[in-house]
Amino acid sequence: MSKQLRIGIIGSGAMGQTHVKAWQNTSAKICGIVSKSEETAVPLAKSCGAKVFDSLDQLLPVIDVVDICVPTHLHCEITLIAAAAGVHVVCEKPLARNVSQAVEMIQACESAGVKLLAAHVVRFFPEYAQAKAKVVAGEIGLPAIIRLKRGASQPEKSSDNWFVDLEKSGGVILDLMIHDFDFARWIAGEVKTVYAKNIGTEHPGTSVDHALAILTHENGVLSHIEGSWAYPAPLFRTQLEIAGSNGLIQHNSDKTASIGSFFYQREQADVDVPLPASPMHEDPYATQIKAFYAHLTEDAPIPISARDGLAALKIALAALKSAQTGAPVDIQEMEVVS
Repeated sequence: MSKQLRIGIIGSGAMGQTHVKAWQNTSAKICGIVSKSEETAVPLAKSCGAKVFDSLDQLLPVIDVVDICVPTHLHCEITLIAAAAGVHVVCEKPLARNVSQAVEMIQACESAGVKLLAAHVVRFFPEYAQAKAKVVAGEIGLPAIIRLKRGASQPEKSSDNWFVDLEKSGGVILDLMIHDFDFARWIAGEVKTVYAKNIGTEHPGTSVDHALAILTHENGVLSHIEGSWAYPAPLFRTQLEIAGSNGLIQHNSDKTASIGSFFYQREQADVDVPLPASPMHEDPYATQIKAFYAHLTEDAPIPISARDGLAALKIALAALKSAQTGAPVDIQEMEVVS
């Protein structure tokens, strides 16, 4: 695909605005925006020289790629329509609200010969990508324990706050923790069982939620994952820790250094002056979209596939089921891709 890519954005909320800025780091042309909110769509379209379209059907004939930035429960329908029109799809995480929808999306795009790109942006955060590279390089030996945390305030919207509607968003477990479910699987491989607890299940109707999940990977690695919608705004904190047979990788978003590695050794290397790592990086959303652009135009490799998005979805849904039943859930109990 040598021509300039023409992009259509579905949704003009926070993620739609974020993706518009990210696409502007490429040579793609944002042609149109479809949104139920004229109030946010009009200024967003003006910012990137695009047109506001009344419907997806009007937009599809003039674009090559549709970028879906709307509530999770709407992802499947839009993807199926785009695939039928021969348009590539970038879809914000989670890929879908349930496994059957995600499978249908993947199969529709494969049958139509279009790409389905799962926007799991954490794989493009430099700290997380660096941690993955260190594990692959064997710097900490064999991973044994992974601890991941991600916390923010509960999302708020002036109207129709779909985030707090479990049927639409899947709550904190599906909407937020899926980032770390995906990262844990990226580091330690396939997951066998999931056990989870969360406040929202124990106390329905609360204005906050907080969840804990334990993933047992097929190779025996354990992942402890904590997600929270209980922080005061505008805090957003993340932590990662990967303990291996020969060392430890750590990252804490509250600290300046991007990532730290600690190895089991008696003596430290001689260092006259420790040098701080720069916290200044390219916006990971821009990094992600640039990678997607290169994949679409040059078939360049990317670190995430639609089937990775499906696997992360299965883990998140297993965690939801576990929290609701109070029992561990075997991933094999979830629907399997045909």
